[in-house]
Amino acid sequence: MASMEEDFPRGGTAKKPTETESKIVVQRTEVDNLFQSNEQAEARKRKGAGKDDGKKLKKPKTGKDKEDGLMLNAAAKCVEILHVKNVKEGMLMLGCVKEVADFEVTVSLPCGLQGFLSIRNVCDAYAKLLSEQLDSADTEEICSLPHLFHPGMVIRCVVAKLDVAKGGSPSIQLSVNPKLINKALTSSSLKAGMVLSGCVESVEDHGYIVDIGIGGTKAFLPKTAAKDKQNDQDELKVGQYVTAQVEEVKNDGRVARLSVSSSTLAQAFAESEQGWNLTNLLPGLLVKATIKKVTKHGLILSFLTSFSGHVDFLHMEPEQTSSYTEGAEVQARVLYVELSTRLVALSLRSYLVQAGSVVDPSPAAGDRIGEVVKDCKMTTMHHMSGAMLELPDETMAFVHRNHMKESSEPSNENRVLAMPEHTCRILDFSAMDQIHFASLRRSVIERPFFRYQDLQAGQVVEGKVSVLLNHGMVVHLSDHIKGLVPRTHLSDIILKNPEKKYVEGMKIKCRVLSVEAENKKLYLTRKKALVESTLPLFLSYADAHPGRVSHGYIVCIKDFGCIVRFYNSVKGLVPLSELSSEPIISPEEVFYVGQVLKAKVLQCDPDKAKMLLSFKAAVEGDTGESAKPQVDCEVGKRVEARVLKKSVNGLEVAILPDENRAVLPTMHLSDHVSNCPLLWENLQEGDNISNLMCYSKNKQNIALTKKPTVRWSLEEGVVAKDFSEVTVGMQLIGWIKNIMSYGVFVEFPYGLVGLAPKSAMTDKFIQDTTNAFQLGQTVLAKVTNLDEEKRRFLVTLKISEVIPPEGDAQTRLINGLQEKRAVTEMLAVRDVSDLRQQLAALCVGQKLKLTVDTTDSGATFKSDDMASATILATKHHVMGVNLSPGQKVTAVILHIDILSSCIHVSILSKLVGKKKSLTEGSKYTALVQHIDKDFAVISLHDTAQLTVIQTRSHLNEIFLSESNKLKTGMSLSVEVIEASCQELQGLPLVSWQRSAPNRPRTTSENQKGHQFGDIVQGKVKTVKPASIQVTLEDGSTASVHVSEVKEATGVIVGSFPTSSVKVGSTVTARVIGGREASSHKFLPFSHPKFTYNIPELTLIPSKLDESKDFKPVTAKEKLNSCKVGEEITCFVSKFHPQRKSLEVTIDPCVTGTVELLAMITDPKDGGHPEKLFKLGQAVRGKVVEVISKPQRFVLSLTGVHKLEKGSITLGMVTNVHPQVGLQVKLPFGGSGTVAVTELADAYRPNPLDGYSKDQLIRCFLLVSENDKWQLSLRPSRLNPQQAKPAKDPEVLSIDTLKAGQLIRGYVKSVGEQGVFIRLSRSITGRAQLQQSTKYFVSNHKVLCDHLPPNTLLTTKILRIDEEEELVNLSLLPVDTGKPDILPESLALPLRLTGQEKKKHDDQQKMKKRALPESEQVPTKKKKTKKSKSDDNDSGVEVYFREEEDKEDEEDPKSDSVKVTQSSAGPSRLQVAAGFSWDVGLSALKPASAAVQEGDSSDGEDQDESSKPKKKSRHELEEEKKAAEKALVQRETQLMDPSLRPEDAAAFERLLLASPNSSLLWLQYMAHHLQATQIEQARAVAERALKTISFREEQEKLNVWVALLNLENMYGTEESLKKVFERALQFCEPMPVYQQLADIYAKSDKIKEAEGLYKTMVKRFRQNKAVWLSYGTFLLQQGQSDAASALLQRALKSLPSKESVDVIGKFAQLEFRYGDAEKGRAMFDKVLTSYPKRTDLWSVFIDLMVKHGSQKDARALFDRVIHLSVSVKKIKFFFKRYLEYEKKHGTPQSIQAVKEKAMEFVEAKGTDAAN
Repeated sequence: MASMEEDFPRGGTAKKPTETESKIVVQRTEVDNLFQSNEQAEARKRKGAGKDDGKKLKKPKTGKDKEDGLMLNAAAKCVEILHVKNVKEGMLMLGCVKEVADFEVTVSLPCGLQGFLSIRNVCDAYAKLLSEQLDSADTEEICSLPHLFHPGMVIRCVVAKLDVAKGGSPSIQLSVNPKLINKALTSSSLKAGMVLSGCVESVEDHGYIVDIGIGGTKAFLPKTAAKDKQNDQDELKVGQYVTAQVEEVKNDGRVARLSVSSSTLAQAFAESEQGWNLTNLLPGLLVKATIKKVTKHGLILSFLTSFSGHVDFLHMEPEQTSSYTEGAEVQARVLYVELSTRLVALSLRSYLVQAGSVVDPSPAAGDRIGEVVKDCKMTTMHHMSGAMLELPDETMAFVHRNHMKESSEPSNENRVLAMPEHTCRILDFSAMDQIHFASLRRSVIERPFFRYQDLQAGQVVEGKVSVLLNHGMVVHLSDHIKGLVPRTHLSDIILKNPEKKYVEGMKIKCRVLSVEAENKKLYLTRKKALVESTLPLFLSYADAHPGRVSHGYIVCIKDFGCIVRFYNSVKGLVPLSELSSEPIISPEEVFYVGQVLKAKVLQCDPDKAKMLLSFKAAVEGDTGESAKPQVDCEVGKRVEARVLKKSVNGLEVAILPDENRAVLPTMHLSDHVSNCPLLWENLQEGDNISNLMCYSKNKQNIALTKKPTVRWSLEEGVVAKDFSEVTVGMQLIGWIKNIMSYGVFVEFPYGLVGLAPKSAMTDKFIQDTTNAFQLGQTVLAKVTNLDEEKRRFLVTLKISEVIPPEGDAQTRLINGLQEKRAVTEMLAVRDVSDLRQQLAALCVGQKLKLTVDTTDSGATFKSDDMASATILATKHHVMGVNLSPGQKVTAVILHIDILSSCIHVSILSKLVGKKKSLTEGSKYTALVQHIDKDFAVISLHDTAQLTVIQTRSHLNEIFLSESNKLKTGMSLSVEVIEASCQELQGLPLVSWQRSAPNRPRTTSENQKGHQFGDIVQGKVKTVKPASIQVTLEDGSTASVHVSEVKEATGVIVGSFPTSSVKVGSTVTARVIGGREASSHKFLPFSHPKFTYNIPELTLIPSKLDESKDFKPVTAKEKLNSCKVGEEITCFVSKFHPQRKSLEVTIDPCVTGTVELLAMITDPKDGGHPEKLFKLGQAVRGKVVEVISKPQRFVLSLTGVHKLEKGSITLGMVTNVHPQVGLQVKLPFGGSGTVAVTELADAYRPNPLDGYSKDQLIRCFLLVSENDKWQLSLRPSRLNPQQAKPAKDPEVLSIDTLKAGQLIRGYVKSVGEQGVFIRLSRSITGRAQLQQSTKYFVSNHKVLCDHLPPNTLLTTKILRIDEEEELVNLSLLPVDTGKPDILPESLALPLRLTGQEKKKHDDQQKMKKRALPESEQVPTKKKKTKKSKSDDNDSGVEVYFREEEDKEDEEDPKSDSVKVTQSSAGPSRLQVAAGFSWDVGLSALKPASAAVQEGDSSDGEDQDESSKPKKKSRHELEEEKKAAEKALVQRETQLMDPSLRPEDAAAFERLLLASPNSSLLWLQYMAHHLQATQIEQARAVAERALKTISFREEQEKLNVWVALLNLENMYGTEESLKKVFERALQFCEPMPVYQQLADIYAKSDKIKEAEGLYKTMVKRFRQNKAVWLSYGTFLLQQGQSDAASALLQRALKSLPSKESVDVIGKFAQLEFRYGDAEKGRAMFDKVLTSYPKRTDLWSVFIDLMVKHGSQKDARALFDRVIHLSVSVKKIKFFFKRYLEYEKKHGTPQSIQAVKEKAMEFVEAKGTDAAN
C-alpha cells in the first residue's frame, strides 16, 4: 500500500520520503506519470502551436498542481548533489577545463566529478584533420589540444561513455562534439538570440564556418564578430570550441550568423520565445528564475515559465544565503540536464552567472591538495550528499558522504556530526564548485603519500608489482601512484628473465630514483645495493661535498671513463685514472651499465652541475672516511648538540663543535615516558641541547641519550661494553626497544640487546605483553641466561629480583620535574606574551586570589592578573564549599599546564589553611590530590603541605590494570626525606608506599628473616611431589624438601614421602637453610647467622631435638661423605627427554644424575623410561662417581655401579660395522664390541640385519681388552637355563677343534692367499684358493664378488697348526657336501687334478710348438678377456635362480643334457645386427640353442678329460686334428667381417679398429642388454660418448638416442631426464628433443610426449620441422581439432614465405593420419591462391590417387591440364594422367585423355608440338 500512496499522492501536501528510500526512485515515479504529457506538449510546440496549448493538457491532478499551477517537470523532492552513480550516457553538463595534455583534456564537472575529453571527441572536422595528418607523409604542424583548450575554460559537454578504470572506479568519457550536444535542435527550431556551442569547421577568407551540430544548417561567424573573442586574440583554428549567440537565421534555418561578443553573451538570457523545451534545454544557458521553495539542502526554482529546477547547496552564493526567500527573482545558469529523469540543476554562483566563459581552475589560496588539516569543524550535514567543513583558516571544504567513513564501515552521519573536531585530507579542488573536496577516511589520511609531490628521491617505499613490460616493471605504491622500475634497475645484475623473479601482486621494497610530479612520472630502483645503502644520498649537487662517498650506478661507459648517476639526475664523471688502482685501458670490459659502485666526490660545481668522482678513492679511503666522524665521539662521552631536523621518531642533531651528525631518539629525551613528547614538541631546529651522552655508535650513525638514569650508568661504568663482558647476575640499566607477544627486548648502551621473556617481565602473571611496558621506558634488568654460541642473553625485569640504585626514585623525580620546568621556561622564552611569563612564574602550592566564574560540576575561576588563563577546580576540590558566581576565594595551585594555559586549583580548607612545618624522617598519611601522567600532587595529612611524587615508585613498575594505578583520593604512607627541597621549588621531598590493605604478607624489604636452627610453626599451604610449601606464623612462605620429610631409614623405596603430609595441617619445623627471594638459588648453608627470605625447613623428628647439637652441612661436605659403591636413598626430581637422563636429589642442595643405561635393565623400557619413575618417588641407587664441580653425584639404579667380567648389562648400539660387528656403548662410560660369531647360538646369513643405531640390547661381558669389552649376545650366555643347545657352539680355543670336523663360519675377507673365515671372535681359518672351489680361478677377485664379508659358509677342517695357531679349511663340495661357492653360470673351466693335469700340460706344450708365434697371443688374450667380462657381469646371476639354469653361456653343447636344459631355461635376448633402438623389448628375439662353434672344442676337451679313461694313440691324434681344425675355424672367424661378434672381447677388438662407428657401439650395448646387464650397457654408452670423435655429430647423436631409449625402457623418469639434459648440452638441441618425443610417442607415453612438443614449439618456433612433427603426433593421436589450432599458431610464428609449404605439409598429414576430406579442402584452398605451384599439384595428385575415389582423381587431373602454366609442365601432367588411366581406366577413358592432349596441342600450336 505504501508504494501506491507514493505513486498517487492524494490531495494536500506531498508525503515526505523516508530517509531510507532512494531519492532517485522517488523522482522517477513522479516523472513517469508526466512523460506522455510532456512529449505531447513538445510535439505541439514543434508544430508551432502556442505555448498555452501545452499548459492546457490534461494531466493527473496531484497536490502540487493545485498549489503551483502546471509544471512541465516535477520539482525534486529533496535537493542533493550529483553522484557519479547517477551520471548516465547522454547527460548534458557544463564543465571547466582542468588540465590539457596532448591527447586528452581533464574536465572538472559539477559536484566534484571529473571527466575526460579525448582528442577523438572534439568534432568531426578535427577528427578528419587528424586522420589526414596521420595518413599523409608531410609533418605540417597540427593544432594540438593545448592550442584549442586552456585551463579554466567553461565548456558544454555530453557524457559519451561510462568506462570502468583499471582499479574498478568509474571513469566519465566526455565529448564536445556539437552533433551530440545540440542533437535535440533542428534547423526549424533555431531562433535568433539562442546561445549555442560549436566547433570551428573551417577557416574562410572573411570568417569561420562553425559546426553547431544541426543538420542542414550552416553557421557562419564573421571575422569582425570574432575579434572580440576573449583570451584568444589570434585567429581561431579548426576544431576550436566556441560559445556563440545566433544573431540571425535566414532561409528557414539553413543559414545562421553568429556572434561571440563576450559582453552580449554575458547578458544573453534564454527566453521562452526561443522555444526551449525539456528535450533541447542546454547546460550553460543563462535564465531568469523565481525561488519556489527554500530547503535545508538547497533551493527549488521555476524558470522559463514552466520548468522547475534545483540549486544544491554548493551552488548557492554563500554571501547571499539570507536573501534567498520564496518568490525572489534570481539569475541562474543551467548546470546539467538529466534527460531520463527530467532533472535540471542550476547554479547561482556569481563566477558562473556573471562571467560564464572562464573560471579560476586553481584556488586563490594556492595548491593545498594532499594536505592533512587538523581541528576542522563540521558546520552542516546534508544527509544525501555530504557535509561542509570549516578549516582552521576559515575556508570551507566539502566532504562527500562516501568519504565520511571507511568504505567497509556502515555510515553513521549523526555520530560524525557530533564529533567536535575532525582531521581531514584535502583530495582535490573542484573548479566548477570553487571548493576543496576533502576526506575523513582514516585510510586516506594515514596514507604515506597521496600525490606524486609527496614522494622524495631517495625515499624507501613499498609497493606491489603491477605489470612487467619490455622496458621495465610498473609498481603501484597506492591506488593512484605508480612508478616504473627501469629494466636495468630490476636487480643488481641485468636479469634475462625478470618474470621468474617478479610476479604480479608481489610486495616489494624500492627506492625512489627521481620523481616528476607535474608529469606524474616516478622512477624506482630495486638494486639491493642502492635500496639498502646507508651512505649519504646525493639528491642534488649541493649534497655532494668533496670527500663524501655515496652509492651510484653507471649509466654510460666511454673511453675516457664512466658516467655515474645518483638521485634526481645528479650525475658525475669518473675519469679513466680514477676507475681503479690498477691501470684500465678499456672500461667497458671491466664495468657494465647498471652496476652499482661506491664513488667518492673529488670536485663538485653545483652551478654548472658538474661533478668529478673516483671509484679508486672510495675503495681505498672507505674505512677511514666513514669512521672519521665517529673518532671524536666515544660511547659514554658527554656532548652538546644542535638540533638540525625533527623527524617522527626523534631529532637529527649535530654534535658541537665538529658538527658530526647524530640521532637523538624521542624516547631518549627523558626517563619519564610522558615527558619525551613534551620535550620533542618544544625543541625547535637550531636549539642547543646540553648534557647529552653517546650510548651507541656504529658505521652508520651515532646515537645520543638524555635519559638521566642511562647517563648515570655510563658515567659510573655500570655497563657491559661487549657481549663478552655480560655475566649472569649482572644488573644493567636499559630501555624497552621492542614489545613482542613472547616478551620484550631491552636495549642497553653499546648496542647490546637482551630479551625479557613473558615470564620474567613481572612478578605477577601477564596475559598480554603489549599493555605492560611502554616503548622507550627505562628499566633495570638483571641478566639470567647467556647463549655464548648465538651471542644472546635473557634478562629479568621482576621488581623482586632487581635492586635499584640508592636514592634512585628521588633522583628520578627531581630530574623529571626539572625537565618539565625546562619546557615551561622554553615556552616562556619563545612566546613573549605576558600570560606565558606569568604562568611560568607560578608553582605548586602557591595561593591565588580568584573570582568564581561558573559552578557546574566543579568550578571555574577568573583572575584579574591572568585574564585569558583557564582556572578550574574539580568536584573533589570544591567539596563542601558553597560557591556562587562573582564570589572571591583563595585557592591553592595543584598543577599548571602551560601549553593549554590551564591552572588546576583546590579551595579545600585543609589545603588552603596555614602550612605546618615538617621534620625530616617523620611519617604521614598522604592523599593524592591531582594526577598528571607520570607525576602526582599529594597533600600531607593535615599539615596543608603539598608536594609532588612520581606515580611509579620503581623503574620497572607497571600497571596491568586501571585498579593498580594511583587515583585522586587514594591514601599513601609517606616519609619525609627533606622538609624543603630546593629542586622541588621548596616542596618537601618524600618517599612513599601505598597504604597496604591489612593482610599478613608484606613486601620482602620489611620482613624479618629467619636464621639457621630456628624452630618455627606453620600451616601447610601446598603439597607437591618434590616439596611442601608452608605458610609460617608471620605470613612468610617456607619450603620443605622431599628429603626432609621423613627419617632416611623410614623411607620405603617407591613411596612418595610428601604424600604423608596433608594440606592445612599445622607442622613444627626447623630452619636448615634458605633461598634468595629473587633468584630462588640456594644460599650456602655455611652462614648460620644469615637471614633467609625464603627459609628451607626440615620436618625430621631427630633434627627437631633442640638438645642435640645441630650443625649446618654444606653441599661439599655432604658429597665428600659419600663413597663410590655406597647405596643411598634419593628422590626423583626431573627427567630430561633429550638426554634421556634422570635427575634425582638426596638433599635440598645436592642433585644426582642417572644415565639411561644405569636406569633400566630391560630394553623394552628404553622407549619411555619416565613411566617407571614418578616425580618425588623414593629410589635406592648406588654411587658411581662423585663430581665436585658442579657439585653432583652420578648414580646407578640397576644395582651395579661398575662393569665386571661375566656380568650382564644393558648396552646401546652405536655403530654396525661389517668387519667388526656391533659397537656398543655401555653404562658408566664403558664401550665394547660384539663379534659376528657372538650374535647368536645358531648362525644365520646376514647376521647384522636387524641391528640398528641407538638400539638397546642386553650384553654379556666376556673380557676387557684395552678398556674395550668383548661382548656376547648368545642366549646361552644371557639365559643359560632356558637356552637350547647351540647349533654353532662357541670356539673358545684352537684345542677344541679337530681335523676333519665340519664347522660353520663367516667370511672375513678374500685375498690371493685364499678365503679367510671367522670361526670365533679370536680364531680365523683359511681356505686356499684350490681348496675353495672346484673351478679354475685365475684371479681371486672372482671369489671376492661372490663372497662378500659375513657370508655364511660350511667348511671342513683339513689340519690345525697349533704352534702357529693356523687352521686350514676346505670349501670344496666333496668335503662339505654343500654346492660350490661359485655358480655354474660363470662358465669357468673345472680345475684338473692328478693325471689329467699332467696330460693337459703336455698338450699345451705341443700346441705351443705347432702354433706360429703371432697367433699365440690372441688366444691367451681372449681367455683373460673372457674371464674379465664375466667378472663384471652384474646382470642377473643364474646362481640365484635356484639352480634351474645351469646353462654355460660359452659352451651350451658340451653334452646333450645341457642343450635341452638351456632351451628349456629362460632364454637370454638375442639382438639382430640391425638392432633398432626405437622399438620396445618385444622386438628382441630369444636366442635359440644355436651353437657357437668357436669355443666348443675347448670345453669338450675338458669334459672328456675329466673321465679317468686312458686314451690310445689314435685318439690322441684325433684330438690333435680337432685342435688344428678349431684353430683354422677361429682364424677364418676372425677374418670374416660380416660375422657378428659374440662376446665382449670380440667387440673390444672391433672397436679398436673403428672407434667412431656408432653401429658397433650400439651392437655392443645390445649384447649387454641380451644378458639383461643394464648397467654394463649404460657404461658402454658412456664410453662411446667419450670415445667417438667430436666431429662425428651424427654418430654421437645415435649413441645419445640409444641411451635415451635405454633409460626410457629400463631407467626411471629421473634418470631419463638427466640423460636428456646432458644430451642437450652436447648435441644440437632440436634433434635431441625430436628423438625423445618419438621415443615417448612409440612407448605410448602420450602425456609426456605432448608436454615435450609444447616446449619444442615454444623453443624452436622458427623451425618448420617442429610444427610438422607436433602436427603429425596430434593427428596420429586423433586430435584433428588440436592439429588445426596448431597450424594457425605455426602460421603466426613462421615467416610468411613458409606458409604455403606448411599448409601443404599439414594437408598431407591430414590425408595420411586424419580426415582426407579436410586435407583435400586445405589443398584446394592453397592451390586456388597459388595455382602455379606445380609441385603442390603433383603432391595433391599423388594423395588423391592413393586416398581418393577414381572420380575425384579424374576431376583433379582435368583441373590440372587446364592450368595456365608452362607447356612443359602441362605435358608432364598429361603424361601422369595417361599413366593413371592405363592403370585404372578403360580403353575409352585412355582415348579420351589422348584426345584432350591433342586439343591442347592444337590450341597451343607449335610450342606444344615441340
